[in-house]
Amino acid sequence: MSWRKGDDIASRPWRGRIRDYDLFKELTIGVVVVGLLVLGLSAIFSSPDDPGVTLKSWAAAAPSDFVATATAELGGTSGTAGYGPPYNSTPDASQHLGFFNPQELSGVRLPVDTANDFVINPLKTLPTPPAALATWSAATADQQTKWTADYTTALSAAPNGDPARVANGNYGPVPALTSALLGMAASGNLDGVLQNSGQPYNLDYTPTILFLGDGNYFPDLATTAHLTGDQWGVMNETGNTPGQSWLWLFSLLYQIEAYKSSPNADILVVATMLVLSLLLTLLPFIPGLRSIPRKIPVHRLIWKDYYGKR
Repeated sequence: MSWRKGDDIASRPWRGRIRDYDLFKELTIGVVVVGLLVLGLSAIFSSPDDPGVTLKSWAAAAPSDFVATATAELGGTSGTAGYGPPYNSTPDASQHLGFFNPQELSGVRLPVDTANDFVINPLKTLPTPPAALATWSAATADQQTKWTADYTTALSAAPNGDPARVANGNYGPVPALTSALLGMAASGNLDGVLQNSGQPYNLDYTPTILFLGDGNYFPDLATTAHLTGDQWGVMNETGNTPGQSWLWLFSLLYQIEAYKSSPNADILVVATMLVLSLLLTLLPFIPGLRSIPRKIPVHRLIWKDYYGKR
């Protein structure tokens, strides 16, 4: 049968080969096969990622670092305490691009008081809260600052930062509070308290991550796994598993001056990526740039089979 202009092809009867086809059968087979493969490979190889780091594992692996970090949280000298928006209003803490400061514009949306949120309030949830809490609460802000500053200095001078080997001094309730918090973390209770949002299901791990990030243990793990910014960590995964290769340009910018040494590196990288993305979007409308494919016909090499026949 020949085709003529104006014919309705869709209305013509199918004259090709016909065979039975059961969509549900194919779907069922596909799901079962893929499911068995996933379960089998998971049982054989397990997850390629390292186990998650928790406050409990930190307290067990590096108790001295945990106590030093808890002291910094009490004294308001940790990284989170001085981060600025959206956690607090620390002056001149945010990154900016000239007069444009999106971090300041966002304001303090997730207020974090490190002393109360990470130390004092969690200790109050214990069946028998430590008596040192009353001493801490009754003290003035200046006295609290002096206690934590003196204890921080004593910890740094102690062998291996071991709280048990700190020189005698007037540290007030700080040693008792940090020791109680260490015990709470070691038992696994602190993870649950910090992640308790009052909802049946909680996916907000911000408090735990902030607390972990203020210490040295967690960043040291990242350095060992080559996950820091100067190790191309933005696009890496733990171990030798493939990472997010599409993030290579973000990672590249962090290796280049003046991004690398700038205190505003993050916003500079994001701004650069926005400009490059805008140029790519507007490429067909920019004279000169839109002619590059014709001037440098790389596409003809990629699709040489197609262009070779023309």
